[in-house]
Amino acid sequence: MKAVYITEHGGTEVLKYGDLPEPIIGPTDIKVRVKACSINRVDAFTRAGIKGTRLRLADPHILGGDVAGDVVEAGEAVTRLKAGDRVVVLPRVTCGQCQFCISADDELCTRPRQLGTTMNGGYAEYVGVPAVNAVKIPDTLAYDEASALPTVFVPVWNMLLRRARLQSWETVLVLSASSGVGSAAIQVAKNVLGATVIATTSTQEKALKARSLGADEVIVYTEEDIAEKSMAATDHRGVNVVVDHVGSDFWEMAMASMAPGGRYGICGVTTGYRADLHMGLLFVRSQTVFGVYMGRKEDFRQVVDSASKGLIRGVVDQTFPLADTADAHQALEDRNFFGKLVITVP
Repeated sequence: MKAVYITEHGGTEVLKYGDLPEPIIGPTDIKVRVKACSINRVDAFTRAGIKGTRLRLADPHILGGDVAGDVVEAGEAVTRLKAGDRVVVLPRVTCGQCQFCISADDELCTRPRQLGTTMNGGYAEYVGVPAVNAVKIPDTLAYDEASALPTVFVPVWNMLLRRARLQSWETVLVLSASSGVGSAAIQVAKNVLGATVIATTSTQEKALKARSLGADEVIVYTEEDIAEKSMAATDHRGVNVVVDHVGSDFWEMAMASMAPGGRYGICGVTTGYRADLHMGLLFVRSQTVFGVYMGRKEDFRQVVDSASKGLIRGVVDQTFPLADTADAHQALEDRNFFGKLVITVP
């Protein structure tokens, strides 16, 4: 099969396009003919071998976690899926045996693997995955939009619905609206929960796109102060929930924007992972800071169901053919996009 893979860590030049053996599946797995695979920041980290993603690379490694495509083969123990089914795949693979997995808290699995990082992923014509990680998609949901769902919508769903319990009368601050997580958070907060959404972004052009997704107020942080504008937009009450996948760069301003009883959710630290926390203000104002890493398989099923009903959608900025994956990674590095970059496989 054709695939894009790495045999060493480095820049975009280490991405190789060539032939590799097709995956062999086990009795509880499915083999998927990949139609689309969206790119995540962790793909670039793994390619570069930074932020805890360095691999031994004894064999060629295929990146890519967010896969949508067609089932071409199902293991003998698989009963829920069959050849011909259109599916999208959750990239976090749990062990199914630890105390958390057997108690339906699989997001806390003690021995997880990740498609595209610790196991071969979807930058290829075929990928083998556990059947429990795949959810059927209707014909009305395009492969590229489906592939833009898992890694950005699942942590947002977990964060806003289960952990922060965002209510319709509350206000959420979404940092970096142009990212996959940012564009997902705007839609879940507004279209699913009916909350008021304040988003931040870097340009007026991106601000228009954020508003088109449902943001009620957009702060262009290169021109405006996030805390000052957030307070003004909430009549100086502050925001009830913060969605942060950016890290230390916006921590101080976002914390200063929170209302008493506010909940600060973190699902990424791309700009840095250390920040100063004023513990006195935290307990005096009864605020909460928490982290999420992806979510449960049921969160994923609900995300796909909501996308199938048209409540939310994967925002695709640009697609690239498999052979041009290096160009897609360069576009990711350049950061001049809104939503997701997706690799398509003919």
